[in-house]
Amino acid sequence: MSSSHCFENPPALNPAGGVGEVVDDFGGQKAYVAGSAGSKAAVVLISDAFGFAAPNLRKIADKVASSGYFVVVPDFLHGDPYDPSNPNNPGMWMQSHNPQTAFEEAKPVIAAIKEKGVSNIGAAGYCWGAKVVVELAKVHEIQAAVLLHPSLLTVDDIKEVKCPISMLGAEIDRSSPPELLKQFEQVLSDNSGIDHTVKIFPGVAHGWAVRYSEDDAAAVASAEEALQDMSHWFNKYVN
Repeated sequence: MSSSHCFENPPALNPAGGVGEVVDDFGGQKAYVAGSAGSKAAVVLISDAFGFAAPNLRKIADKVASSGYFVVVPDFLHGDPYDPSNPNNPGMWMQSHNPQTAFEEAKPVIAAIKEKGVSNIGAAGYCWGAKVVVELAKVHEIQAAVLLHPSLLTVDDIKEVKCPISMLGAEIDRSSPPELLKQFEQVLSDNSGIDHTVKIFPGVAHGWAVRYSEDDAAAVASAEEALQDMSHWFNKYVN
């Protein structure tokens, strides 16, 4: 399920941010891309409700790219991220932004990456984007998955995962509380063929990995730890 946590701490969006570039058509989607197209490994980052122009998400993409990956951050929200000042409530926004639609749109994006000669692809999703990543993980589209403060997921979703998956959760989270992530962990443990890790970050709330303030040293440290954990997972299964 989603909750009000999914729409708190909105970032100041910057469509021109990052050291990469925005391309109008990557596998049919506008996207932010970073890193060398000659890389043999790629990572797709899928945003939360605030979209691909969030400055912290662009910084994460640039850091992952600096480790040798070709990184793609598609605009699956099509220029319509959640706007806290809009009278439309979160429920209405969710109705018009179905992760299942983004999953279908993600397939041509992955195909476009493969056309560049990249054989190993990982995907990470934040909140709303985590649901998209899990759908990809069910159908052998990716080699590894990372979920950061996921939302909209069920036990039945996790039962169908077919690639190594890492879940990074928050201690304070109404969308995916620690108890739910522990259920997911049990499901994955029962499916002995799927390597997995579940980690709960203490003292942080939903959104901490991407919606943090640069002025909050503790928040930055927790987000950096999440980035390191994500990078380790991809280095293990994608690189």
